Amino acid sequence: MNNLLLYPFEIKPLTKEEGGGYLISFPDFNECISDGETPEEAMKYGLDALQETINTLKSTGFPIPKPFSGRKNNDNFFQKIPENLYQRLETLAQKEKISINSLSK
Repeated sequence: MNNLLLYPFEIKPLTKEEGGGYLISFPDFNECISDGETPEEAMKYGLDALQETINTLKSTGFPIPKPFSGRKNNDNFFQKIPENLYQRLETLAQKEKISINSLSK
């Protein structure tokens, strides 16, 4: 079994129009996304989806990407952060009417 936590991921809040909750995606696997009501739930379901994606690739003979092989540029930094810090960043982003990912720009 691969160490799934080596693969970068992005968790973003979904708007009410998109159904709410949080979406998780993996840059190394364009076809692998999941969601959940909380960031933690999205992470749990996302790791399950990632494992199933890897299992499918293995069973069909397709290559399994190495971690960070899907990175588009070298400016990305991925780090798990405490929930309370994420909530503060999310509040700031909503106040500024920007996405949480835009805070670093």
